[in-house]
Amino acid sequence: QVVLVESGGGSVQAGGSLRLSCVASGFPGSPNCAGWFRQAPGKEREAVARVSTNGGLTYHGDSVRGRFTISRDTAKNTVYLQMNDLQPEDTAMYYCAIVRDTCQVRRLAREFTYWGQGTQVTVSA
Repeated sequence: QVVLVESGGGSVQAGGSLRLSCVASGFPGSPNCAGWFRQAPGKEREAVARVSTNGGLTYHGDSVRGRFTISRDTAKNTVYLQMNDLQPEDTAMYYCAIVRDTCQVRRLAREFTYWGQGTQVTVSA
């Protein structure tokens, strides 16, 4: 069993920064892909970024590329999402997720197995 716990959300003004953390307990197996997803009220869950087992490969969605950076510290079993230049449209609940497979194969929210409870990010204009 893998349990994921997110932290780091909050309220910021446009142009501000936040860093989200996701600590995993339990080993999801290898290879695995860790991702950050977000969901705003009334919208579908959106893939934000994914990172490979050892952190060497990363993928970022078009809407966040250049502003957000996903990374992974395998020694700490932690996945991070550094978010810079936040905008009101980034407001959402952010979720961490992991699937036992490669990031090249797994991209969509429905393909991920383990999920955290989410952390809220609110950006005001």
